[in-house]
Amino acid sequence: MRGVVLHAPGDVRVEDRPDPTIIEPTDAIIRVTAACVCGSDLWPYRGVEKLDGPVAMGHEYVGVVEEVGSQVSTIRPGQFVVGSFWASDNTCEICRSGYQSACIHRLLMGTIGTQAEYARIPLADGTLVATPGMPDADLVPSLLAASDVLGTGWFATVAAQAGPGKTVAVVGDGAVGLCAVLAARQLGAERIIVMSRHAARQDLARRFGATDIVTERGDEGVARIKELTGGLGAHSVVEAVGTQESMTQAIGSTRPGGHMGFVGVSHDVSLPGDELFFSLVHLHGGPAPVRQYLPELIDLIWNRQIDPGQVFDLTVPLDQAAEAYRAMDERRAIKALLLP
Repeated sequence: MRGVVLHAPGDVRVEDRPDPTIIEPTDAIIRVTAACVCGSDLWPYRGVEKLDGPVAMGHEYVGVVEEVGSQVSTIRPGQFVVGSFWASDNTCEICRSGYQSACIHRLLMGTIGTQAEYARIPLADGTLVATPGMPDADLVPSLLAASDVLGTGWFATVAAQAGPGKTVAVVGDGAVGLCAVLAARQLGAERIIVMSRHAARQDLARRFGATDIVTERGDEGVARIKELTGGLGAHSVVEAVGTQESMTQAIGSTRPGGHMGFVGVSHDVSLPGDELFFSLVHLHGGPAPVRQYLPELIDLIWNRQIDPGQVFDLTVPLDQAAEAYRAMDERRAIKALLLP
């Protein structure tokens, strides 16, 4: 099969990879209908995360089941499925508490690489959720978004306790941040403030439900959030970047007693203990347990109540994956969809 391999920073190739096979009786093989490039894929692409030789890329996916292992009971060949970027059994005590991304048997799908024509999905019963039928083509991008960015934005917004009467601030205007805006609106937030300097992303944020745009960053951005909230800060803040600046900005934008959900993959972030202590801010986040939300998100998408697929503003054939990475790295695209 053809698949995306990162050989070195900036060196993305689409090349022949071995066809996946059933290894464990709990595995499934899917024919990938659509995959995409994630913002977190840019960390190794830029050389921030070091590579130890060529690596297969991709952890977001939807597709049709081709084959299942002997112990798979809830998924069958021919079904269209959406899966989390973490494989999980969905039965261990941690999974049952809603944190499938910390499953005791978890496996990061990025270690398998789903930017490919086919993929092996471990722990298929716990990882994959079948749609009610074969989706219309226009629903596929939104279902793909549920695999990671929508589920991650949703988790961040829930962690920030967004809801009726709340003001939500979102730090980060990438696909996750934009999906957090959509989630905040769906959860009934009264006011949604997005920190963004990019016109196309601002426009999409407004379509998703943003009420205010803040272009300032750092201390100026915090000051602007406080100005918009009577000097107090937002009730709920989503951090969707993972840098020192974004974390500091997010905590500073949260009012005392407020909640912050952080889902940006942290890189060289440290939090001063005294500032954190006196902030009186609730912090909750980490790798999103997307599997917890998949049934609800698939239902909302299937019934056309939400359209998160709008975050994909570039679609290319799988063989043009290098251009997809370049476009996202250069911020010419919010999120690039790959069609095997």
